[in-house]
Amino acid sequence: MDRNDLIRLLEDMSLEEKIGQLVQIPGSFFEDDFIITGPANYINYTGEDLALAGSVLSILGAGKLRAIQKRFMDNHPHHIPLIFMADIINGYRTVFPIPLGQGAMFNPQLSRECAAIAAEESAASGVQLVFSPMADLVRDARWGRVMESTGEDPYLNSVYTKALVEGYQGEGSDNLRAKGRVSACVKHFAAYGAATAGRDYNTVELSDRTFRDEYLPSYKAAVDAGCDSLMTSFNVLNRIPSSGNNYVMRTILREEWGYDGVVISDWAAINELVTHRIAGDEKEAAYLAINAGVDIDMCTRCYCGHLKELVEEGRVDERLIDESVLRVLTLKNKLGLFENPYRDMDEEKEKTFILCDDNRAASRRAAAESFVLLKNDGILPVGNGEKVAFIGPFTDTRELNGSWSIFAGSEDNMTIEEVLRAENLDYVTAKGCRFGADYPLMGMGGADQFDELSPEAEEELLTQAEEAARGAEKVILTLGESNHMTGEASSRGFIEIPRIQQRLLRRVAAVNDNIAVVLFTGRPLDIREISDTAKSVLVVWQPGTEGAGAIVDVVTGKISPSGKLPMSFPYCVGQVPVYYNELSTGRPYSAGNDNKFLSKYIDIPNAPAYPFGFGMSYSAFDISEVRLDKSVLSKGDTIKAEVTVKNTGSVKAAEVVQMYIRDEYASVARPVRELKGFTKIELEPGEERAAVFDINEDMLRFTGADDVYRAEEGMFTVYIGNDSTTENEAKFELV
Repeated sequence: MDRNDLIRLLEDMSLEEKIGQLVQIPGSFFEDDFIITGPANYINYTGEDLALAGSVLSILGAGKLRAIQKRFMDNHPHHIPLIFMADIINGYRTVFPIPLGQGAMFNPQLSRECAAIAAEESAASGVQLVFSPMADLVRDARWGRVMESTGEDPYLNSVYTKALVEGYQGEGSDNLRAKGRVSACVKHFAAYGAATAGRDYNTVELSDRTFRDEYLPSYKAAVDAGCDSLMTSFNVLNRIPSSGNNYVMRTILREEWGYDGVVISDWAAINELVTHRIAGDEKEAAYLAINAGVDIDMCTRCYCGHLKELVEEGRVDERLIDESVLRVLTLKNKLGLFENPYRDMDEEKEKTFILCDDNRAASRRAAAESFVLLKNDGILPVGNGEKVAFIGPFTDTRELNGSWSIFAGSEDNMTIEEVLRAENLDYVTAKGCRFGADYPLMGMGGADQFDELSPEAEEELLTQAEEAARGAEKVILTLGESNHMTGEASSRGFIEIPRIQQRLLRRVAAVNDNIAVVLFTGRPLDIREISDTAKSVLVVWQPGTEGAGAIVDVVTGKISPSGKLPMSFPYCVGQVPVYYNELSTGRPYSAGNDNKFLSKYIDIPNAPAYPFGFGMSYSAFDISEVRLDKSVLSKGDTIKAEVTVKNTGSVKAAEVVQMYIRDEYASVARPVRELKGFTKIELEPGEERAAVFDINEDMLRFTGADDVYRAEEGMFTVYIGNDSTTENEAKFELV
């Protein structure tokens, strides 16, 4: 269809049919085992609601969806197809590292490849739109959904968001019709990651300058990459919830950015305008949301129950409904659903492509690249001839996926113990303890790994671990938080490993101090005791389908770790939020300054335990002084900044070279430094190569005191090194 065909279709539709296109029905109305990711106890759809709905949430299976689509279209007055949408976050059945782990790869191209695989797998099962990527900037490790972001830096998030959108959709405006492509729905607009106190769904309070310069760039990168849909966030901003926020949804998104794609609410977010107390009832909530430009109401009856009445009363112009419906129809047309409503639904391909060897290989590679080596005093890698004990609750578990891998079964994964056995590696193993949790995990249904064991059973596991450790030269201790302790609705006040695991660490260390901790997590943790006790610490996040194999690859030295922290690891929770690109303060603290009246704590350090961009490898790298091809940058011109990187170690390894820029003075307070470029370079021992970065005026722009987004003339410092604390610098002037 062309646009004129869509307009003619729109003109021929009844008001009830139009409103139906703006309603998303949860899949629970089509199958019994639907996965609920939000409150559903108040949904009471009518038969007409179901018959006229525009989209369905979170059901998959080619045969099942083909039957639903046929039955639906046969009974729809204009035979308009449904869009099937689902939460495909970091893989469908082949699961890749959680997004925070992918951020640690500092390799957006690899994430683009992972997203393309996820798109093709989910498309074969009938999905046409995925709720990914999450572009939210995150700085508070207490928030459970940091696992779904790529970290604390606006630039890093922006390049990843662009790469993921292109991975799902392809590059270009017509690629959505290509086989294996899906529409990417970027979320959560806007600033969901800035929830006060790290508490999910909580209030956000940001200055407009911080909002625009730090939180908006990654969403803008998604829009510029051609994302066709966008999801509202749950939070208030400037005390107005996003789903009713005209400034965010109309002024910024539609007018300033020129976005003409579909906007969908998060689950029940329109209904929650009532709970926020800016709407007196569902009818008023529907009025506010449609006026703000929210096109699809996810899983409530606000639109289907009240928009018709609002139009008939004259409070809502039907042309406003038409605008939203045309955007929904346009998306369906871009997907090619009018020509082929079944698109890529393919039961045979489900059997042959999903979890195929190539997809698993990509998962294993991505997992290995995501691992971050925080410390290594000679324990890693382990040699095949050494007596090594793998101990800990993650050694014999298949639960290696993130909490949002809701369609992937752990039965598709191998355990670390199984990989060791399959590769004929001679190591002893011991469970040591259960996963443990220091608080009730609601919704877990009493899963065994979280149930309390008797003191006798706990002691037996610990004793077995001691015996295994006592007879080993080295211990690989697998510790961390399970995937049930992170994700949505999983904010934590204490960000340490569970107490039973702390007890295991102490018991093992008492008999063998040659410990390497392999740390599973969905967020930065307080790992002071781990770091003080273990000689090596390897962060493996929640690594996905092939995580166990990747862990064995890295621990045994087959692959050298190359990941870098996308989010600072705090010294303790009292620092949180802690991030590298903070603003300058009038009384900055520096180490060794004993002046009391400075911006500092009196009982803990200011600096995080491990900063953004930090990560070691099994080799060593020398980075030369920064070389600039000129010291003055004219507007419209470019400066080349260059360093030489040399592998001075004994093994092949990769280093992520990072460029940061500091604005030395400006009309408003500026971050102490900002990431503006990075490149990953793999080198053989003794090999060296240049890392070259272009610096232009666009990189230096910000919202000044006059509220104009531009670069201001003056002095700048460029830093190039292997983490955000590098002091390897050169200066230039913008004129």
